Amino acid sequence: MRYSALSIFKQAFAGNLGWTPAWREPAPKSHYDVIIVGGGGHGLATAYYLAREFGIRNIAVVEKGYLGSGNVGRNTTIVRSNYMLPGNEPFYEFSLKLWEGLEQELNYNVMFSQRGIINLYHNDGQRDQYIRRGNAMMMEGVGAELLDRESLKKMLPFLNFEHARFPIMGGLLQKRAGTARHDAVAWGFARGADRLGVDLIQNCEVTGIRRENGAVTGVETTRGFIGCNKLALAAAGNTSRVGEMAGLKLPIESHVLQAFVTEGLKPCIDHVITYGAGHFYISQSDKGGLVFGAEIDGYSSYAQRGNLATAEHVMEEGVTMIPGLSRVRVLRAWGGVMDMSMDGSPIIDRTPIENLYLNCGWCYGGFKATPASGFCFAHLIAKGESHHVARALRLDRFERGFPIDEAGVGTQPNLH
Repeated sequence: MRYSALSIFKQAFAGNLGWTPAWREPAPKSHYDVIIVGGGGHGLATAYYLAREFGIRNIAVVEKGYLGSGNVGRNTTIVRSNYMLPGNEPFYEFSLKLWEGLEQELNYNVMFSQRGIINLYHNDGQRDQYIRRGNAMMMEGVGAELLDRESLKKMLPFLNFEHARFPIMGGLLQKRAGTARHDAVAWGFARGADRLGVDLIQNCEVTGIRRENGAVTGVETTRGFIGCNKLALAAAGNTSRVGEMAGLKLPIESHVLQAFVTEGLKPCIDHVITYGAGHFYISQSDKGGLVFGAEIDGYSSYAQRGNLATAEHVMEEGVTMIPGLSRVRVLRAWGGVMDMSMDGSPIIDRTPIENLYLNCGWCYGGFKATPASGFCFAHLIAKGESHHVARALRLDRFERGFPIDEAGVGTQPNLH
């Protein structure tokens, strides 16, 4: 059914008994043109765009849990395109443009709010770095504005501007950035893909990948063997384990990234704010809770929970930036399994195996990239060649010496 204000009005008078399920619960068929491993945002978006843009509809998305049970439901909801390097900026700007029309296209409220993001800087070197980044953004047609200290004080009076070690000197603003409801994005793409005939198969874990004559013929699952012409991996932090089933050793590591939410407060933080003296980022949800996080835990893990030392570090950064946070109670914490690449940038490419395709290495950037990731991965699967905004995101760039090192820290995944 199509959602609208009229349908809400009608259902209210009908006791809300007429709503239909958002998607079907099909049994897996014996064979598909494309199987996508991973029922998160990227896998569901790939299935949706394959069906909508490229007319491939004999597709199965297989998910070992429920749809959206992975990183897409375990992040801090930030959407932005304020990148600097040529391999990243066009891609994330393409994604932001897709975000801007996503709710109308999917007929689903993903709560996309373009409230703007402000990256704070604390010294002259950081200021110069943000000037460079802002110029790079504007060269790609992306708006950016450098804010001085006085402008920030008017916008964000609750920040600790006079900290002895980390005085706030200004910030870089991208007005079109913002937040979205993380799991609603997965539900919207799932509903859209289902309407186009895609089979969404939940509680179906891949246990093996069958190959013959160098090509993939299908996947072994907890619900039996399913054959396919093409296999696409979009398993986020579990990509290494799934890739090993096909004999791939990938240049990624899996790390835990924690996130937190406070009790509900009256509106107090109008933007997304990131701390230049650390990696702390914060915004306020529609329910009033403050949603925030910082660095990964720094050790490899597949656990969807983090350690207390990192939680303490996150709280210290938050209170350093906003002293008033010390009076707010944290209600919940969770962790996502991040697939950290060697250079901190994603991989969307074919693999050395003929009909096996790879989407991984999203580090901190996976949620904001969801629409573009799905579109570009679908383009690759359907046409056999990279979309022009994703040509730099090749798997062999490390071998060729063309990393996309946005953070400038080299080939150390734990520092990205």
